[in-house]
Amino acid sequence: MAKKRTVRSHNPSLLDLPGIWFGHHLQSVIATLGRLMDTPLPTGMTVAVIAISLALPASLFVITENLRTMAGGWDQTAAISLFLKLDTGDRDAKTVATRLQSWPEIAKVHLITRDQALAEFRALGGFEEALEQLKSNPLPVVLAIYPNAFNSTPERLERLQARLLKQPESDFARMDTLWLKRFQAILDLVQSAVMLLGGLLGLGVLLIVGNTIRLEILNRRIEIEIMELVGATHAFIRRPFLYTGAWYGLLGGITAWLLVSIAVLLLQQPVSRLATLYRSEFDLQGLGLGATGVILGGSILLGLIGSWIAVNRHLEGAEPG
Repeated sequence: MAKKRTVRSHNPSLLDLPGIWFGHHLQSVIATLGRLMDTPLPTGMTVAVIAISLALPASLFVITENLRTMAGGWDQTAAISLFLKLDTGDRDAKTVATRLQSWPEIAKVHLITRDQALAEFRALGGFEEALEQLKSNPLPVVLAIYPNAFNSTPERLERLQARLLKQPESDFARMDTLWLKRFQAILDLVQSAVMLLGGLLGLGVLLIVGNTIRLEILNRRIEIEIMELVGATHAFIRRPFLYTGAWYGLLGGITAWLLVSIAVLLLQQPVSRLATLYRSEFDLQGLGLGATGVILGGSILLGLIGSWIAVNRHLEGAEPG
């Protein structure tokens, strides 16, 4: 008599569910990437549009940050240069510097003697023949005035300059950092404009991804209808399209980072040549780790949101009213 074979069905336990869930998602990730690689031209065009949209505000951000770094180096200059009268000697100038140092508005006073000023002027170059004709030093003693942080605003600097000019040894004064503060204010305005532009272009990226996913849904309409007939959940149907949007965002963000990095490398040599003409050195800084994370994370998030909106609109429209 033949023995009956008992077939045991294997029901997954609770401990198996995380592995199954992870396996399904990993399969969707690989499958969606493979589908994108099967259509390189449309994929490349979509990624290029996303990358250009992200690279423009990123490039402007890099420019403003480099200008801010450059301005930070200029910020080490004195706020006010006080030129003393020509008949003021070095000893009297030291007395004036000591007196001004005691003012509560001033953090530091740096004395530049006449010989030091002439030596700095010689170091600039280009005036050697003219300097050789001089029989005496025509330069005055200069006091570099560094106010404290509270008195560094343009209004307080102007009041401090007026008070300095009332000193009997003073000849004239020049405010050195007022233009720098205005320049920094312009940089703040430009940075706000970059943020606004980035938001608008980010909205454009969202629309690009949403429209691309909508076309993908139309191409796979029959497949989606069959999945709905066999009882597939909305989450199961939505999953591959969400990963497709995430891939578009990630690839666009990486490409944008590459474009900005290449632009920085191409501009480094002209910037270094220009800095050399001013007897200085300046290295352009590209996108840092934080900015790169923002671009990649933001591009992935935009891809997810755009695809989510497109898929949800289709699923809601497919439901019976």
